[in-house]
Amino acid sequence: MRSPNNRLLAEAAASPSRRTFVQGLFLGGVAASTGLLRIPEAGARERLLAAPGATLLGTDFDLNIGSSLVNFTGRTRPAITVNNSLPAPILRWKEGDTVTLRVANRLPSGVQTSIHWHGILLPANMDGVPGMSFDGIQGGEAYLYRFNLVQSGTYWYHSHSLHQEQAGLYGAIIVDPIEPAPYAWDREHVVLLSDWTDMDPSALFRRLKKMPEHDNFYKRTVVDFFRDARQEGMSAAIADRKAWGRMRMTPTDLSDVNAHTYTYLMNGVTPANNWTGEFRSGEKVLLRFINAGAMTYFDVRIPGLKMTVVAADGQYVHPVTVDEFRIGAAETYDVIVEPSGQDAYTIFAQDMGRTGYARGTLSARPGLEAPVPAVDPRPLLTMDDMGHGGMMGGMDHSAHGAMGSMDHAGAGTDSHSGHGAHAGHGAGTMQSHPASETNNPLIDMQTMSPSHRLDDPGIGLRDNGRNVLTYGALRSLFGDPDGRDPNRDIELHLTGHMEKFAWQFDGIPFASAEPLRLNYGERVRITLVNDTMMQHPIHLHGLWSDVEDANGNFMVRKHTVDMPPGTKRSYRVRADALGRWAYHCHLLYHMDAGMMREVRVEERA
Repeated sequence: MRSPNNRLLAEAAASPSRRTFVQGLFLGGVAASTGLLRIPEAGARERLLAAPGATLLGTDFDLNIGSSLVNFTGRTRPAITVNNSLPAPILRWKEGDTVTLRVANRLPSGVQTSIHWHGILLPANMDGVPGMSFDGIQGGEAYLYRFNLVQSGTYWYHSHSLHQEQAGLYGAIIVDPIEPAPYAWDREHVVLLSDWTDMDPSALFRRLKKMPEHDNFYKRTVVDFFRDARQEGMSAAIADRKAWGRMRMTPTDLSDVNAHTYTYLMNGVTPANNWTGEFRSGEKVLLRFINAGAMTYFDVRIPGLKMTVVAADGQYVHPVTVDEFRIGAAETYDVIVEPSGQDAYTIFAQDMGRTGYARGTLSARPGLEAPVPAVDPRPLLTMDDMGHGGMMGGMDHSAHGAMGSMDHAGAGTDSHSGHGAHAGHGAGTMQSHPASETNNPLIDMQTMSPSHRLDDPGIGLRDNGRNVLTYGALRSLFGDPDGRDPNRDIELHLTGHMEKFAWQFDGIPFASAEPLRLNYGERVRITLVNDTMMQHPIHLHGLWSDVEDANGNFMVRKHTVDMPPGTKRSYRVRADALGRWAYHCHLLYHMDAGMMREVRVEERA
């Protein structure tokens, strides 16, 4: 992934203390770095409303992070922006170039900031994680980022300080390849999806800690119970309610934050204002989809058009044609469409919980709109979704304290019949769990029969009459980039407690966890097991994640790996970048609540 010369740069990276990192993540302030440059004092907040950013080309850039005003809901609110734009400017680079970026902090005094270049391979001291790869950028200072571009594709950048990503600090990156891409197109558009809240993001995090169920408006009612009793039988309906009740969870809880709090944006434009990208009939149009949402999974389709997926997370894949795809937070997909026969098509991106949507229009000329579809029916989680289907007593009672009261009768009552390829995925061997999960008050459930589920389109997408992309359909256009078998295996469990809004790896929150240590040059297999009822997009900084199929064969290269509830997925990692790297759930408030680790790549002793 990286040339040997970059080892020296990585070794020169700053090495702030672990305590400093926790302060930087949760408090937004760390000691000033000697590598920072003094800039003029920041002025008052910009008076003009921020607008979507322009495209910046070349190798030399000045990015000013400041506070701007926005109005997405009828209320003028503050946002954190780059060059007074939201989203931030699109950065267009060229593979093989060295880029230089002077990032200046013009936020109010005492507010730290940073930029992380998501998915870009670079030395650790350029990665932009305060307290881990550098000390952050203090108010009135600037940081000089400089790195070589050794890849091409669609990526993005965002703050890694406190909740600034939620407040608007994110933008797209396009790295044009040295060699021509293996597909052709006539026109292209970036389609950057995000979620905006008028709340102060820190206040939203506090609300999640106190009332994590706030946005779950759709809990089942007595009417739903009698409907289920008619359809499934009284005993099955009662057993299902007992199982959920004893877990103190609800099957309608698909996302922690949804459209009751968020306004969904497409390229910084609300659904009512209708972002528009133009085309000419018969053109091949490349759409670069980026999910910059802080907490949102989007299900994307363009009614009337097939989409051919040609790249995932910036890496070429064998083309696969679909009607719809799910994109997790931080993932990117490049698709080609060929509009013809009508003048306008709706780009429709509904949230996974079916509470709202972002939308825009592909149009032959400005001002046109196409019909906007209604959101799909809201799905319900089942025991099978969480890896308990087909297993009597789907909980390990010894591991849970308060959770241990769940009885065996309710755990495997829902066979999930009628869900096509998904049916029967719960059958398998009993999953073991690390000792750190035993009697852990921060864990409210464990999966006992997880599976890869690579061919499952996902909750709410099964049997919807559309051809939906699955991870199992993704195949990199190249073979295994390393070729070696992993020399060791590492298993990590995604754990949490819904009522406490606590999230971790192996039941250990970040502040208490030891770093995961890798030897420089080794290849390891990381297996993730999702013990929670939530979906988690897991991102490893600095290193590729080479996802395996169910038989352990290389499948697709990613920088962010989606983990639905009840799944167990593996990927190979080549530890070819020295330094300290963040490893975390890319749902922003899950990361802040503890689902994060440090990965250290070190020379062998």
